[in-house]
Amino acid sequence: VLAGYPWDSEDKEAVLVNNKCQCVTVTSKLVPSKENPEEEVLERNIRILVPLKARENISDPLSSLRTTFVYRMTELCRKCDPVEIELGGEIHQAQQSTFCDEPETCYTYNRDKCYTSTIPFRYQGETRSIQAALTSASCYAD
Repeated sequence: VLAGYPWDSEDKEAVLVNNKCQCVTVTSKLVPSKENPEEEVLERNIRILVPLKARENISDPLSSLRTTFVYRMTELCRKCDPVEIELGGEIHQAQQSTFCDEPETCYTYNRDKCYTSTIPFRYQGETRSIQAALTSASCYAD
């Protein structure tokens, strides 16, 4: 999945994946080969942060704690934003992933996304179910 490497960076790690939703960062860099120091090989590093007290349902603060975390490179690397490509002199919209119809599994809050949950709200003796923001900074402008 991660075969490419940018040629313009000199002795620096290139970030290939930075998935904030699943707390994973994948980097790569060229390093001298252990077998042949004259030759360079591509080294990849995968950094996974397992969030403490993550819930099975991220939008439900009362759901049970998550105990299983599954990481698939094809999901981490998916790019669902359409891009324009030229084929046969015509411009076409294309997606860079085949998993875009499946919901993304999130182990922590994406700070750019608004998460809400239905809560009981009691006012003047009457209880109603209302939507409450779990990530207020991303749900309300200013």
